[in-house]
Amino acid sequence: MKYFISFALRYIPRPVLQKFSHIVLKIMAVFLKGSRYTCPVENKSYRKFLPYGRLQPRKNALCPGSLSLERHRLLWLYLQSKTDFFKKKYHFLHVAPELCFMEKFEALHGEGYITGDIESPLAKVKMDIHQIPFEDNHFDAAMCNHVMEHVADDILAMSEIYRVIKPGGWAIIQVPFFYPLPESTQEDKSVTDPKMREKLYGQDDHVRLYGLDYPKRLAQAGFEVVEDDYIHSFSAEDIEKYRLPKNEIIYFCKKKAN
Repeated sequence: MKYFISFALRYIPRPVLQKFSHIVLKIMAVFLKGSRYTCPVENKSYRKFLPYGRLQPRKNALCPGSLSLERHRLLWLYLQSKTDFFKKKYHFLHVAPELCFMEKFEALHGEGYITGDIESPLAKVKMDIHQIPFEDNHFDAAMCNHVMEHVADDILAMSEIYRVIKPGGWAIIQVPFFYPLPESTQEDKSVTDPKMREKLYGQDDHVRLYGLDYPKRLAQAGFEVVEDDYIHSFSAEDIEKYRLPKNEIIYFCKKKAN
């Protein structure tokens, strides 16, 4: 199974995976029910999760029912415990929306929930994050996960998210990290060969490798950045039960109120 998933991630176009993979996985979920691991997104348990990853698939990473990964399950728990996201209606922008969240966020926030992506067939709005097609101060909050490592100008993209959020609003903007982290973000626009990008940046469609200066890049876009080590509030048992990432820092980005 891990070799099949690795092959699919590397060679099947992302829009095709987004449109059809959940059908196959939800069938598999029926046969994986159990009690060892719990997905908080759907509040269901399984005897095991599926492996996930392009080069070295991680064991028990992908929930077959919700399609959540470790970072998604942590974000769900974070939104529940550290924000009022589940307690009131939000006008919410979800960039490059993850399938595991979409149906539930839509049910919570209705027409106020806007999904945007440059290529995803699942998004409501086709958009380039370098030029978000909404006016200033439009959304209460936003989420953008594992996008900035793909875009030509990440500071511009971050600034666009900042622009469309209302004063006093917030965004969660996550990127992948490859340890040990360099002091500063590594990027070179002259590197276009996919194999070289994979070697330098961890994946063939990444254009930079983020370093310890990531919060400074978010601040450069205008945000007040809270580096929340929320993961360390969990016991080792709960980290294993929910299959959470052990080193994930949540970057909670606030737009100063007027």
